[in-house]
Amino acid sequence: MITRRDLGRLALAAPVWTLFAKPNSKVSGVTIGAQSYSFRDRPLEAAISGIAAAGLSCCVLWQGHVEPRRVSREEMRKWRTSVPLRHFEEIRRKFKQAGIRIYAYYYSFRDDFTDAEIARGFEMAMALGVKYLEASSNVTTARRINPFAARANMLVGMHNHAELVANEFARPEDFESAMQGMSHIRINLDIGHFVAVGFDPLEFIRKHHREIITIDVKDRNRERANLPFGQGVTPIREVLQLLKTARYRIPAMIEYEYKGGDAVDEVRKCYEYCKQALV
Repeated sequence: MITRRDLGRLALAAPVWTLFAKPNSKVSGVTIGAQSYSFRDRPLEAAISGIAAAGLSCCVLWQGHVEPRRVSREEMRKWRTSVPLRHFEEIRRKFKQAGIRIYAYYYSFRDDFTDAEIARGFEMAMALGVKYLEASSNVTTARRINPFAARANMLVGMHNHAELVANEFARPEDFESAMQGMSHIRINLDIGHFVAVGFDPLEFIRKHHREIITIDVKDRNRERANLPFGQGVTPIREVLQLLKTARYRIPAMIEYEYKGGDAVDEVRKCYEYCKQALV
C-alpha cells in the first residue's frame, strides 16, 4: 500500500507521468491524440504530464513547447539554426518515458524563413524521431519546402485556418494548389476551421484521405467561435465514424481552444466525447 507521503516522495524523485500507467488512446481502430498546443498555458514537462493525465498516447508537438518565447525574430532564427540536436533527442526521451508517441512536429515554415531555417526543421524532426511535420504556412512556401522534405524523406502537412486570406490555407483549392507537382506536401486538416469557412470536411476527407497526415479536432459555429465538443456545427462524430468505418489510418488530434477550465480536464472531456462518438 502506497501512502500519500510515499507518493509525495516518488513525485519529487521522478516526473509526474511516471507515476501513472502508460496510456493507450486507440479507440475502435482510430488513434486519438492531442495537439500539444492544447496545453499552451504550461511548459513542456507539464504539457507531457497533461497529455498523459488526459489518457492520450499520441500527440503533435507544437513548436511553442520547444522554442524560446518572447525573443526577437533574429534571435529565434539564430536559435533554430544553432541549437544542439540533443535538445530534441532529450524531448523525444521524455515523451517516450511517458508512453506518448510524437506523431508529428508542428514547425510553421513561413515565407520569411531562410533556407537554413527550413532545413533545420527537418533535422529537428529527425532528432524527435518523427516522419511528419505540420505547418501553418503560406501557400507559396510549399514550393520552397518540398525539396528539403524530399531530401529528408518526410511529408509536410499544411494546416488550414478560418480566415479567407490570400496566400494562407483555408479552402480546398489552397491545399490542392500547394500539392500540385509537389511530391512531399500533404494536408493537416483542421475540421473546425474548415467548417467555419463553409466547407464540408466529410466530402474533403473522402476525396483526399490519402493526402491527409492528421486531422485536428475542434468544434466551432458559423460565427467562427470555438466551443466545447458537441455544442458547435463541426461534424466531429461523423468524421470519427468515417475514419472508423472506412479504416482511414489518419490520427485525430484534439485541439482545445474554447474557453473552459483546466486544460487537462477539458482535453479529457474532449477525449470522452471522441470515445463516445466511436461506439
